[in-house]
Amino acid sequence: MRILAAMSGGVDSAVAAGLLREQGHEVIGATLQLYDHGTATGRKGACCAGEDIHDARDVADRLGIPHYVLDRERRFREAVIDDFAGSYARGETPIPCVRCNQTVKFTDLVTLARDLGCEALATGHYARRVDLPDGPALLRAADPARDQSYFLFATTRAQLEFCRFPVGDFPDKAAVRAEAARLGLAVAAKPDSQDICFVPSGRYHEVVAGLRPDAAEPGEIVHLDGRVLGRHAGIARYTVGQGRGLGDASRDGETPLYVAALDAPRRRVVVGPAPALPRASVEAGEVNWLVPPPAAPLRCAVKLRAREAPRPATARWDADAEGGAGLLRLDLDEPGIVAPGQGCVLYDGDRVLGGGFLRRPAPAARVEAAGKVDSAGAAA
Repeated sequence: MRILAAMSGGVDSAVAAGLLREQGHEVIGATLQLYDHGTATGRKGACCAGEDIHDARDVADRLGIPHYVLDRERRFREAVIDDFAGSYARGETPIPCVRCNQTVKFTDLVTLARDLGCEALATGHYARRVDLPDGPALLRAADPARDQSYFLFATTRAQLEFCRFPVGDFPDKAAVRAEAARLGLAVAAKPDSQDICFVPSGRYHEVVAGLRPDAAEPGEIVHLDGRVLGRHAGIARYTVGQGRGLGDASRDGETPLYVAALDAPRRRVVVGPAPALPRASVEAGEVNWLVPPPAAPLRCAVKLRAREAPRPATARWDADAEGGAGLLRLDLDEPGIVAPGQGCVLYDGDRVLGGGFLRRPAPAARVEAAGKVDSAGAAA
């Protein structure tokens, strides 16, 4: 086959390309330059910019395959970085890796691969793709600690048909590095990228403040019962479930407090005790199905955050909601913490059924007393 290999400059995508080349495929390497090459040079924890582009080119030279660098800075800024900042300004917790996969990587690279006459697109993601009687299926990686299927839920069925994930069957990262060494690739010992690729410093609120100053405006920290407990320096610094960075508002007497909701219009951070945070019912929009949408309630497992284990739930698909776009409603067997903007991914065993983006919970109840707030953080 002629296969386009997405090469980020890291060891995983390098091994993916190397394995396919060794298997006799005609491999073409492609690296997306996603943000400023100059400012990224020498930074640790980045990808798709700076030294990583040079590393990808070196791997291509070692493998004897052609390599192209594609400038997608503008596309990445509009589809990922601007969306990232806007999400925080709305009081959500974005997941930029999903947006990047959904837009720049899979949409653009699949188009490029087809333009080049390729029969498949290969990436270094830790996930598995298998052909089943009902079509291609996306499965969790063999290494549960590295599994990235959660970040691939927005991959369409047509894209999945075209994609390959050569490192998904490796038992752990050590085995991938050993394979890179066997192939003679200089990136065998290269450290993993860390944090958000375009914010390697970890100070994401600074990026958000530069693009959306309203997300950095100070406001009140308010208890669920309406008491004002303190001040904050911008809602972009907080996410639901967070306990750090609350200052004097981190405790109510002897009771630790956590972020329960973000009220962006009023610039309020709403806090409460841990038992008040979990929810038994959640909703997700922008849903992508990798199986036919269920016509009846469906028992499944769901992940509400990338690093949590799937939890049992019952899913209901309302195809007519939101003007026909559809809405996924879930009843969790055990309540979980819901951070609007994060992914909500459904599994049947190892198979990804589909997923969407968590929506802001509807108020469980309005508190009639003046000055109090409801459980979704809106003024009563």
